[in-house]
Amino acid sequence: MLGEFEGAALNIFHLPKIALYIAGNPMTTPPPPVVNGSDMHALMARLFPVNRSLTGDGVRLTLRVIGEHLPGLTLHEVASGTRALDWLVPDEWNVRDAYIQNGAGQRVVDFQAHTLHLVGYSEPVDRLMSLEELQSHLFSLPDQLDAIPYVTSYYRRFWGFCLSHRQRQALTEQNYRVVIDATLAPGYLTYADLRIPGRSKQEIFISSYVCHPSMANNELSGPALLTALGQWLAGRDNRYSYRLVLAPESIGPIVYMSQHLEEMKRRTIAAFNLTCVGDERAVSLMPSRQGNTLTDRAARHVLRHMAPEHRVYDFYQDRGSDERQYCSPGADLPMVSIMRSRYGDYPEYHTSLDDLTVATPAGLQRSLELHQAAIETIERNETLCAGIVGEPHLARRGMDFNLGGGVGVAAARKQAQDLMAWSDGSRDLIDTADAMGMSLLELLPVVDLLKQQELLIPCAHSE
Repeated sequence: MLGEFEGAALNIFHLPKIALYIAGNPMTTPPPPVVNGSDMHALMARLFPVNRSLTGDGVRLTLRVIGEHLPGLTLHEVASGTRALDWLVPDEWNVRDAYIQNGAGQRVVDFQAHTLHLVGYSEPVDRLMSLEELQSHLFSLPDQLDAIPYVTSYYRRFWGFCLSHRQRQALTEQNYRVVIDATLAPGYLTYADLRIPGRSKQEIFISSYVCHPSMANNELSGPALLTALGQWLAGRDNRYSYRLVLAPESIGPIVYMSQHLEEMKRRTIAAFNLTCVGDERAVSLMPSRQGNTLTDRAARHVLRHMAPEHRVYDFYQDRGSDERQYCSPGADLPMVSIMRSRYGDYPEYHTSLDDLTVATPAGLQRSLELHQAAIETIERNETLCAGIVGEPHLARRGMDFNLGGGVGVAAARKQAQDLMAWSDGSRDLIDTADAMGMSLLELLPVVDLLKQQELLIPCAHSE
């Protein structure tokens, strides 16, 4: 077992040629910041050609590129065969080349043209075969003629190719040479994490996954958003600490929980899984399994005000990403996903059509703002009690309610009076804001003024 993957050489010969420009041109100057939708989209474009899977050099390269933007992001390796809860870490898979060649020597399907052409975790092969024999190893989508499907065979030894149905229909009766120059052997699973300390040891956990090749909304939008959030959080004075994790989907969380679950159960007060956050067609919420955690309440509160058109899914009917693992019984981490179009609910999902035109700078920017608002809501949430008995005499105190931002004096005074009326220690600020029909973030200027005058104080039983 290697432990932390630091200082080891990256074997670029296991990467497809379309990714070599990344490995061969490392950053020689500090990378540009990733602070908005355009920056996230540029990072996605840089990583889009890399062949990622559950394991392998493509995952390592992806994590190293993200690490250029997140100092302190640490890579860890877990050996194949290691038991993780009910699973075993699989063998490592790396691909040099893969293609189907016709009798004239032309590549009719080529991994170098698009990583999705190869079934994930295909075992090595070099054979001549007829079209009839080859068909059992081909995958296409008859109802999407120009889309290459995404197919994997992680835990069953197999090989195959994916192609558009139009390409498949163009194949003629002849012998084809099939080559998959790959290794599938004991190695390592790689994940990365970053801790951002805050004033409290209690943590907000943010995760995303790095195992899907050349898909934008389904894969790269999540790591890009995590990068932007990581930079934003690292530049703040945070009340809570933050744990950021990037790992291959499903098996990655299982491995991570096998190593860290007890600590996470003690410290985690909120958790977000970042997936499908890049398109512009929807805003969606996947609640936690319990449905009533602090993360659920903050997410619903923010979406009610910032995206009232959002759709809420049913965890038991619609779950499908890493929330399945982190929210499972016995783990019960308070994880939600604030998405744009949910996985499986948009036509490009798990195909080559999920490209950099589906995930857009505008879509990414809105996801960033929604997550920042949800995090800030949790950061500022607290349970307050009235510091005096009776309604305060605001005028005598000379309190200035000219708050700007379109909040008039009368409205601000009404907010102050309502806040005092609700602050009996039985509800926190999220519940109070809900009762007032307002956003917690919009209430903060009045909350802060009342706290300065000690008209609102932390309740004796609160943190």
